[in-house]
Amino acid sequence: MRILGIDPGLRTTGFGIITKQGSQLAYIASGTINTPTTAELPERLKTIFSGVSEIIRTYCPNCAVIEKVFVNVNPQSTLLLGQARGAAISALVAADLAVSEYTALQLKQAVVGHGKAHKSQVQDMVQRLLALPQLPGTDAADALGVAICHAHSGDTLATLGKLASKGLRMKRGRLVG
Repeated sequence: MRILGIDPGLRTTGFGIITKQGSQLAYIASGTINTPTTAELPERLKTIFSGVSEIIRTYCPNCAVIEKVFVNVNPQSTLLLGQARGAAISALVAADLAVSEYTALQLKQAVVGHGKAHKSQVQDMVQRLLALPQLPGTDAADALGVAICHAHSGDTLATLGKLASKGLRMKRGRLVG
């Protein structure tokens, strides 16, 4: 499975592509889509949409995952970030990709082991988990981290789906039917 992770941002949108075979994860590519800070909002959103679309054409992922927006102290910043996220999601769904979403807390828990990890800790663990020769940038690291989170969560969700199709469910840590 080839997973595209997106860390949305109006100035810088991070992306990361990994593959998962069995329990093995492998790095494919990562980087950023940078919007011109002098451009008007519609042009910046178009840059994000076009950039994500180009990444999809280049790397042909099977699915995509994007970091959920948190509520910022500044409502205007939150709205702008939401619009950048919307441009990225639009490009993903226009390419008929299934899109999953995870919070920064979920990403940090999956990659570092605790939800209050610093960006530098996420970078370090992404480098270790994917055997990268150097630290990825912070935006690319978050995008790779959300892809790693999905790779690990996907197994759990698939298992729960199989149980549900058999009429089983988990209750207090035990299978019940």
